[in-house]
Amino acid sequence: MNALQVISLALLSVLAANAQVISPGRCPRPAVQEKFDAARYLGKWYDIQRLPHSFQKGECCTATYSLQSPGVVGVLNKELLADGSISSISGTAYAKDASEPAKLLVSFFENSPPAPYWVLSTDYDSYSLVYSCTDLGVLHVEFAWIMSRTPTMPEETLADLHSTLSSIGVNVDKLLTTNQDPAVCSAMDQ
Repeated sequence: MNALQVISLALLSVLAANAQVISPGRCPRPAVQEKFDAARYLGKWYDIQRLPHSFQKGECCTATYSLQSPGVVGVLNKELLADGSISSISGTAYAKDASEPAKLLVSFFENSPPAPYWVLSTDYDSYSLVYSCTDLGVLHVEFAWIMSRTPTMPEETLADLHSTLSSIGVNVDKLLTTNQDPAVCSAMDQ
């Protein structure tokens, strides 16, 4: 085995152990939301479905976006953990290229490289489809979130968003549904 194969296998093992979605080849380059308006995107979004990953394991997951400064969006992600505690993390997002405002970069830790946060589709009022992918040589790791302004989403909208993900090669069978039951999630509002 050459060094690239050894590194790829090591990365694959680490990512697989953390329930990441890893696929062969390079990241797809899907179309993103045309004329994306970050100001209309601000506010609270409920996580409806997502690809599995190690950094989000709770229920009642939300993302709240606010304008931090011109061109910089504040990000606050919250979730209810199994022990009843609320976990939150803050970060920032910005468009690297003003001509592609739906292709954001998000960062949660100082001195860590930002991750892609591409808004593939949104109507701003009810749904958002977000995709992220990072190339790892001969493999890529991908993330996807289907979000809603309310804790539920019509099945027809969900099916349309699944179709969009499938069209770029995402295995929608791997999507996890987030518990947004009001009886469970009321602790998030306290």
